[in-house]
Amino acid sequence: MNLFKKNDSEEVQIFSPPNYGLLQKKLSNNEMEFLWKCIDNRKQSKKSDLAGQIHESNTLIDKSDWFYLNTIKPLMEKYYESFIRNPAYDIPTNQYHPCFLKSFWVNYQKQNEFNPLHNHNGIYSFIIWMKIPTKHEEQNRNPLASRSNTKKISSVEFSYSNILGEHEAYSFEMSPEMEGTMLFFPSKLCHQVYPFYNCDEDRISISGNIKLNTAKLL
Repeated sequence: MNLFKKNDSEEVQIFSPPNYGLLQKKLSNNEMEFLWKCIDNRKQSKKSDLAGQIHESNTLIDKSDWFYLNTIKPLMEKYYESFIRNPAYDIPTNQYHPCFLKSFWVNYQKQNEFNPLHNHNGIYSFIIWMKIPTKHEEQNRNPLASRSNTKKISSVEFSYSNILGEHEAYSFEMSPEMEGTMLFFPSKLCHQVYPFYNCDEDRISISGNIKLNTAKLL
């Protein structure tokens, strides 16, 4: 006996409340070559401005706004198309201003170092992994993780609240295959970088923040 009878006249509507999202992009060879040149010409230390417990951070220069125009601007347009919620709409201004790459820097992370839970100052931010000398699977054979239900060693994790107000987390597992990968996300989205172990090479990443240029009008 079937206790559940199908009623063809009933319609079930599914609602997914609008939320912010992230974009992931694999950078081209031209984009990576440009970024390595930026790193070769890095400027003053940026450590005093950052939350990270890491070895070194340096300011980068986006010469002729090349990276902004060729990579960041198309990603902003893609974000507009992809998500109902957009952090650019939440800026309390009654005029239209252009965006620009306000800050741009490279991070050098050594073993045992980490970046604690934090967010950024801006509308959009991004992370690019330039060099990852470790493999997530190998790192999490470490006794620190092998007996844990959440193997977070050598991961980057985003933290947020769901519709019930409960804490959620989404992790990206770091391995050499992630080199050249860029994540583009709202600046206020909290994230953290877990340490890696037993490796003398640096993990190299690039970060940046996009803001409104309120000195200019569209």
